[in-house]
Amino acid sequence: MALKVELKPGERIIIGDSVITNDNQRTRLFIEGTAPILREKDILTPETANTPAKRVYLAVQLMYLSNSLEKIQDNYFILVNDIVKAAPSTIPYITRISNSILTGAFYKALKEAKKLIEYERTLIGHVQAGGASLSENEPGGGHSERAGSNAPHESRSSSSADQG
Repeated sequence: MALKVELKPGERIIIGDSVITNDNQRTRLFIEGTAPILREKDILTPETANTPAKRVYLAVQLMYLSNSLEKIQDNYFILVNDIVKAAPSTIPYITRISNSILTGAFYKALKEAKKLIEYERTLIGHVQAGGASLSENEPGGGHSERAGSNAPHESRSSSSADQG
């Protein structure tokens, strides 16, 4: 089954190691194959990865798009150690991201890293507001999440239908 992606005028998408930019009209693509795919809205650059959680996302994104994982994984582990030391309540998020990476489900790891970014925003918001800290037992400030929620298609394959 092909992945259907609709692109807005001027929207970009990464397919494999190619960046594709849509022209001036809406376009529908049907993509088959095993290349990693990322829409523009899901892409972080080194310049936009300006928080610890965003740097973790960037490392996962590079692992997803890269064929050479070792150097990126080393950087990933440094980043997650730093974030866990600074905010131990991020451990459940980091665990889900790392488990996805270990099983080769890089797109799922990206989705989990997005949740880490949202949690980081919540933490920063609480600090800026001088609010009470979030419960470490309930990441996300009381919104329990299913740690075992698996998308049916989550690895680097054409069956990554949840990407668009």
